[in-house]
Amino acid sequence: MSTDPRGWRAATERALYGPGGFYLRPDGPAAHFRTSVHASPLYARAVATLLTRVDRALGRPDPLDFIDVGAGRAELTRGVLDALPPEVAARTRAYAVERAPRPAGFDDGRIEWTDEIPAEVDGLLFANEWLDNVPVDVVEVDEHGIPRLVLVSEEDGTETLGEPLPDGPDRDWLARWWPLGDEPGSRAEIGRPRDEAWAEAVRAVRGGLAVAVDYAHEQAQRPPFGTLTGFREGRECRPVPDGSCDITAHVALDACARPGAVLLTQREALHALGLRAGRPPLALASTDPAAYVRALASTGEAAELTAPGGLGDFGWLLQPAGPVSPDALLVDVADDEEE
Repeated sequence: MSTDPRGWRAATERALYGPGGFYLRPDGPAAHFRTSVHASPLYARAVATLLTRVDRALGRPDPLDFIDVGAGRAELTRGVLDALPPEVAARTRAYAVERAPRPAGFDDGRIEWTDEIPAEVDGLLFANEWLDNVPVDVVEVDEHGIPRLVLVSEEDGTETLGEPLPDGPDRDWLARWWPLGDEPGSRAEIGRPRDEAWAEAVRAVRGGLAVAVDYAHEQAQRPPFGTLTGFREGRECRPVPDGSCDITAHVALDACARPGAVLLTQREALHALGLRAGRPPLALASTDPAAYVRALASTGEAAELTAPGGLGDFGWLLQPAGPVSPDALLVDVADDEEE
């Protein structure tokens, strides 16, 4: 491992995806943090509902593509396939897109494991907490009001300020999407690599919908000191780019959005997909106690997925392609029950 300080983007790339990197380990990310996918199977069912709506808008193509980007161990991919109506599942071509190798023992013949997004997609491309792990550089305003690249030691995470950020694409991105004043200590993460990664993913979708779900912020509420952090064994920790922890930063989803996109909170999106945290009727406790207990558990899981101040505040970026409009998400639940 290099002992010379380098920018956070290069250091994170090596720590997460280089030899022995955090995301290439056999235990996978689920051993270190919990996403909406792991919180409840209701999440996969909601995504399956969205896929059926995209299918309907596309005229029920054969095959219908479902692309799970940043798939981890394909937990979401499998959950969506299991939740689809049989007729839709029979036509669905599923891809788990992940830079880590196929897990040992992974033998689900319904899913193609790949490290690249397919060149042509007709259906739904879904990226759950992918963009926050696209590495980015960090800048900090020095005592003279000058933004400088933050350098980091890969051994212990010690930071130093490097050269002033030069004129060019990164400085232009900051000026457009995350303007920094001259207050010493102000920080920003340069989201340009994420914009480019998302644009490349969207280009693959010939017809359908691309959705990115992530911790997010918008221009009017950028955090003054950035959001770069680490996670290890389920707890937030100091980010050290030595491969021992996840390194993540919230996403400027408004900068990623292409023309025609819609931005929602997860709470809004899941409500539109029919997921609500309504308490089951108390009478059910008398007539069918087991069903009542199951319904209560489902209510708790729905509440977690849509909770203000928690997962419900995640951002959803919906990017349409071809005949599909983001309005395909915002339909009456009764429409799906007619399928």
